[in-house]
Parts: sequence; structure tokens; C-alpha cells
Amino acid sequence: MKKLGILFIISIFVISCSEPKKITLQKGNWLAKLQVQDNKDLPFSFFIDYNDQNEIEIQVFNAEEVITVDEIVVKNDSITIKMPVFEGYLKGKFTPHKITGNFVKESLDRVVPFTAIYTNNILERFATTNSPKVNVTGIWETVFSPNTNESYIAKGIFKQVDAKVTGTFRTTTGDYRYLEGVVDGDSLKLSTFDGAHAFLFTAKATDSVLEGTFYSGNHFKEPFIAKRNKSYELPADTSLTYLNEGYKKLDFSFPDENNNLISLTDAAYKNKVVIVQIMGTWCPNCLDETKFLTEFLTEHKNKDLEIISLAFEYAKTKESAFNKIRRLKEKVNVPYPILLAQYGNSSKQQAQQKLPMLNHILSYPTTILIDRNGDVRKIHTGFNGPATGEKYKEFKTDFTNTINRLLKEKSTK
Repeated sequence: MKKLGILFIISIFVISCSEPKKITLQKGNWLAKLQVQDNKDLPFSFFIDYNDQNEIEIQVFNAEEVITVDEIVVKNDSITIKMPVFEGYLKGKFTPHKITGNFVKESLDRVVPFTAIYTNNILERFATTNSPKVNVTGIWETVFSPNTNESYIAKGIFKQVDAKVTGTFRTTTGDYRYLEGVVDGDSLKLSTFDGAHAFLFTAKATDSVLEGTFYSGNHFKEPFIAKRNKSYELPADTSLTYLNEGYKKLDFSFPDENNNLISLTDAAYKNKVVIVQIMGTWCPNCLDETKFLTEFLTEHKNKDLEIISLAFEYAKTKESAFNKIRRLKEKVNVPYPILLAQYGNSSKQQAQQKLPMLNHILSYPTTILIDRNGDVRKIHTGFNGPATGEKYKEFKTDFTNTINRLLKEKSTK
């Protein structure tokens, strides 16, 4: 019996010694690199910390933007980092100082390899080997895919301090959000990553011209050329989308997450000012606008003001589309209904067929302001988010003034 007891103790000792030691990621600054086309790396930086429950928390940095990530699953040496709101996630194997894996967007069947390494106190996303030969601070008149049928215009807005550059490109359909990078000699390098966008811009720079390539993940690239032009401006965002001849009103009937059909003709919207947002949960500019609208409704409480969002989702099933809508509402605390207008793809042509009174759906988001009589008074194409600086401030002032004016008007019906 004594012999059996000794064997039992020895077996417990052997088992306990064979248990794998728990691996933990090093707290501090990390640098990740996504592998895109042309053997280019798309870098972004993040910070790993631990909360009071010893759970990992991550902050992703893009210029002034800080994205807090708290949906992280660790099992043995595997980690899944799910970005807030968007479906994209990072998944890989790790050691204390390195993560290797993929950035995945399942609905679009996209997989981008990445590595991330612990960098201690180093925050720079791009290494520089040369002093900057140019300063790109200012306004740049830009054309993407020049001299092709896919050509489109943009406005580059940049600020350079020493070698570091921040800014964005505004287009007629929205902005490319917070870009951060450097000028290395005569080379401009900019990137951003937020779980939806994975963008890299590289260009040769002179005092008057930028000529380079825009990479989106590892599935798309296009050339661009930009010329310095301090007076350049894009077409007004209220002139691009409009009602077709013979229409004064918007009309739709789509379900909310409880499968209730909601229409502008419902009693809840009668004699009220209504903001209708055409959007997608996958769209970063839409997220920026959704945050703005949520904040606006909180700050301008008025029983005669309503907001409705129409979601056009590329999720493959109705159930998964509604799950994404619920996740957005929970993350941003959206107080108004988000209706499912389309799922399976985010085709703008199909979206326009659902709303035939509009000349086209040029952009997600598109925002329609409706007066107390149910008449469309203004349509904004795209959204100039916080990364656009002064333009964002101008938009907020104009939007607030327009809504206040509509609220003061009386219904004639």
C-alpha cells in the first residue's frame, strides 16, 4: 500500500511537470506588417496591455486615431484579435515577442499574411534611412488610375513635421481616414489599418508632384499622381446625388433586426424631420458618420427629429447581416433603427434599384435630409470624417444649421 502511495505521488509530479508553461505576450509597443503586392509591407503599430483580470487589451494607432480592441481570444500559443465593429480579424501563432498569421475578412474570402514583433519603446511604423528631401505639407490635386475608365479624383491633405507625415486623401465618396507615414529621402510612405481598411500609399515625391501606387490589402493596387495645388477643391458633396425628375420624396420599406418592416410613411415619422443614412457595417466612413449621428442625436434631443439607417451588407446570409448590424449598434450605442436593405453584396447598382427615385448610389454613406412634409431637402454624398480636419468641422456646422432650420419649419400638411 505504501508503495502504491509513492507511485501515485510520483505520477502527480510527472503530470504537473509535463503541463505546458503558459505563454504571454510582452506588454508594450508592437509593429505589425501585412504582406501586400509587389513584395511591399503595410505596417501599423499597436500597444499590448493587460487589465485587472489579466486579460489582453490592445490599442491600434493610426496618426491621431486610437482603436481600442477588447475582443481577443488566446488559447495556448494561438491568438485571435477581432477588430471592433468590422468583421476583419487577425489570427496567428505567437511567442512572447512575435505573432505570425493572417488578417482575414471571411465574407470577401480575403486572407493577408502578417507578422508582428515587439519593439519595446519604438513607435515608428516606417524605418527611415535618409533625411527628407521634400516637405509634402499642403494640398494636392490627385487622380487615381489616371487615363483609364476607372479614373477618379481626390484631394490630398498632408502635414509633415521633420520626416513624419499625417493626413488623408478626400474623394467625392469619402476619405481614406487617418494616414500616417514618413518621407524617406524622396520617397513618401503612408499606411492605415482599422480592420476594414488596410491601405498603403508609396510615391516618389518632388516639391510639386507625387507619383506612386495605392495598395488595398493584397487584392488591389492602382497608380496615382498628385500635383501641389493650394486652391484645389472637390465638387460639392451636395451636388452629386439627387432625386430623379418627378420625385420629391424617398420611399422604402425594409426590416429591422426584429423583422419589423419600417417605412417613412409610418406614424412615427409623420410631421418630423428625418435623416436617412445609406450605409454598410463594413464601411469605415459609414462608421465615422454613424458615430457622428449617434452623438448628434444625443446632443440635440428633439421629439421631432428621427434617424433611420439603411444597411447594404455583403454578408452572405440574412442572419449574419443582422448579426453585424447588432454588433455595430452595441459597439457604438446606436439609438435609432438600422434596417437591412440588402445582403449578399454591397453593389451600388443593386442599391439604386432598391431606391429608384435617386439618380444613383455613388457612395456609402449617402445621407438624405427630409423635412416635415416628407420632401427631400438635401443629399450628402460620402462623408468627410474627423481625419479631414477643417472639412469635418465645416460639415458639422453646416449639418447642424440645416437640421435646426428644418426643425423650425412648420408642416404644410
